[in-house]
Amino acid sequence: MMKQLRPVFTFAKIDIRRLFRDKTGIFFIFVFPLIFLLVFGGIFGRETDISFNIGLINNSDSAFSQNFVEQLEENEVFTINEEVSSEEQALEEMNRGSVDALITLPEGFGAVSDEAGYPSGTAEVLYDRGNEQAGVTLGSILESVFAEINAEFVIVETPFTVAVEATEIEGLTTLDYIFSGLLGFTILSLGVFGPTTVFPRMKERGILRRYHTTPIRVWQYFAANVLSNSFVGLMAVALMFVVAVMLFDVSMRGDYISLILLTILGTIVLFGVGLAAGGWAKNENQAAPLANLVAFPMMFLSGVFFPRFLMPEWLQTVSNFFPLTPLIDGLRLIITEGRTLLELGPELAMLGGWLVLIYLVAFRVFRWE
Repeated sequence: MMKQLRPVFTFAKIDIRRLFRDKTGIFFIFVFPLIFLLVFGGIFGRETDISFNIGLINNSDSAFSQNFVEQLEENEVFTINEEVSSEEQALEEMNRGSVDALITLPEGFGAVSDEAGYPSGTAEVLYDRGNEQAGVTLGSILESVFAEINAEFVIVETPFTVAVEATEIEGLTTLDYIFSGLLGFTILSLGVFGPTTVFPRMKERGILRRYHTTPIRVWQYFAANVLSNSFVGLMAVALMFVVAVMLFDVSMRGDYISLILLTILGTIVLFGVGLAAGGWAKNENQAAPLANLVAFPMMFLSGVFFPRFLMPEWLQTVSNFFPLTPLIDGLRLIITEGRTLLELGPELAMLGGWLVLIYLVAFRVFRWE
C-alpha cells in the first residue's frame, strides 16, 4: 500500500512547489480573493453610524437659538456645511448631493413668551424629494431632541412608554455574511481556474506525456493533485481569515475543525470540476472559455457576493444544484450560526453527490496529451 502511495506524496510535493513558482497562480489563489475582501471590508466592515450633512440658517437672535446651534455643532450626528448661507445655496448643494437637508430657525425662534414663560418656536426642515428617507429620519431625530427640551419646561404625563433592551448576542454585520461567499470564491479560484490553466499548458509542453511514460497511474496523479490543492486551499482560507479578523473583526461562531473539514471537502469537489475541464481540454484556448462557462454562473448565482434569497425562486432552485452553493451555505452556517459539520446533512449530501459524479467524469475525459 505504501508503495502505491509513495508516488502520490512525491507528485503532491512537486505540484506544491510548481504552484508557488507560478506567479499567476499565486495571484489568483491568494491575492485576487484578498482584493475582494479588502473592497467589501472597506465598504461593509466598519460600523455605519447615522450622520447628516446639513445646512443651518439661524434667523433668530434669541439666546436659546444660539445655544441650540452650538449643541448641533457639537453633536456627532450633524455635520454643518458652513458655506450654506441661504436657501438657494442649500438647494444647489442638495442637488449636488453634498447636503442632506436644510434646517432653518425662523425669526423669534426660542423667544420667551410672556404668557407661557418659556421659549418656543418651530424649526423648519427642507429636504430634497429624491432623498426623502434622510429628511424623514432627520425630522424624527430633531423631534426627539425637542421632546427632551420640552420636558424641561412642561411636565407631560406619558401613559404609554417603550422599554428597549439589547440582546446578549451581538448581531452579524454585512461583511460577516459576505465573508463566507468570499471563502467560497477563494476555493473556486483554486479548484477551477488552477487546473484549467495548468493542465493544458502541461499538455502543450509535453510534461503530461512524460508522466504517462512513468509507472504512475491516473488515480495516483489525481490523488497527488487533490492532496496538494487541499493543502494550498487551507493556506488560502487561513490567510483570508487572518486578514478578515485583524482588519475587519469578522465574527467566527463555529468550530475550526468543522470549517477545516468542509474546506477540504469543498476544495476536492471543486478541484474535480477543474480537473474534468482541464483534463479534457487540449490547450489553453479550449480551457479558458470552458473554465469561464463553469465558474461564472456559480460565482454569481451561488451566493458569493450577494444572498441567494434576493433572486427569483426558480433561479434559487437552479442554483441549488451548483457544487459551490452547498459549500458556501455550509461555510456560512458554520461561521455565522455556529453549526457543526454533523448538522450540515443536506450540504454534505449535495457535495458528496458532486464528488462521486465529477470524478467519474474526470476519469472518463482525462487525457495525457
